Amino acid sequence: MRINRRNLIAAASTTLLAAGLLAPVVAQAADIKIGFLLKTMEEERYQRDKAAFIKKAESLGAEVIFDAANNDEQTQLAKFENMISKGAQVIVMQPVNTGTAGSMVSMANAEGVKVVGYDSMLVNGPLDAMVMQDSWAVGKLQGEAMVEWLKAHKGGKVEGKVALIEGQPGDSNAIAMSSGALEIVKANPGLELVTEQAHEGWSSEKAMATTENVLTKYGNGVDAFICNNSGMARGVIAALDAQQLASADKVFVAGSDADLVNIQFVAQGKQAVEIWKKIDPLAETAAQVAFDLASNPDKPASEVVKADRMVNNGQVDVPTIVTPVVLVDKANVDSTVIDGGFYTKEQVYGK
Repeated sequence: MRINRRNLIAAASTTLLAAGLLAPVVAQAADIKIGFLLKTMEEERYQRDKAAFIKKAESLGAEVIFDAANNDEQTQLAKFENMISKGAQVIVMQPVNTGTAGSMVSMANAEGVKVVGYDSMLVNGPLDAMVMQDSWAVGKLQGEAMVEWLKAHKGGKVEGKVALIEGQPGDSNAIAMSSGALEIVKANPGLELVTEQAHEGWSSEKAMATTENVLTKYGNGVDAFICNNSGMARGVIAALDAQQLASADKVFVAGSDADLVNIQFVAQGKQAVEIWKKIDPLAETAAQVAFDLASNPDKPASEVVKADRMVNNGQVDVPTIVTPVVLVDKANVDSTVIDGGFYTKEQVYGK
């Protein structure tokens, strides 16, 4: 049996409680350490996630141990273990690989550390809680916007060639977003899905290469590109631009994450739509959930977290909180991301 400092403290506390010498207490904020581990900082949006999470956690009185994994599984494992060794009571993690991260949760739980999933639901692991956007709804919004665009550009008909530009192979978020979009494609028999391609590391460059290949194959005759994130949408736009097709009047492109460049593309008419996954509610909610779990270490997460729904991840039913997503197009840029304080008019329009 492995004996460590945490186990010794727990055993001593149990003995004192049994003797009536120590009353059970709720953890004090000053003693709370929360790990926040993102899969990458390469995408613009994650600066916002980091800032909002740390601000909220520190306002509650907690200390935050932050790190990111550069989209590498082994790097994430090392950083995860480091957070445990530094005394984090709860780790909020956005997994690099949603299919293999379950073992990390099991390891943390064995050390008395709870894990909150962030943004991407990991599967087949004893996750304590989850804070996420509805990724399936993101893809569905993109697909519905594509249908309306096709009607407007094809005399009311819903027909044409569609490319689905997916993120990390096997990633649960990418799978969910893609399934939402595919539901719309399958519901419209006039649509032809010409490619459904995953991209390692959610790579913009690889998405650009995929777009170049599909444009060559179909003689530039692809009507719509639905992308799982903003970065890959930028890769699509770059490939279209080389063919003088980077216009929302010529080709439909949908992204997700609302990176500034993409919102500028929407405002300029180069990109049709973006999905604004509101970052502050996501990050702030995750910080609050982590703080509440750390403050109540002896309570099961289901008693601490006020969940919107229970989601089975293949091993357990996970208490899950879902935060909102918003469709952004040229007509509503001002009333969404600008009025919502995500960007200023000067940032979007350059004046």
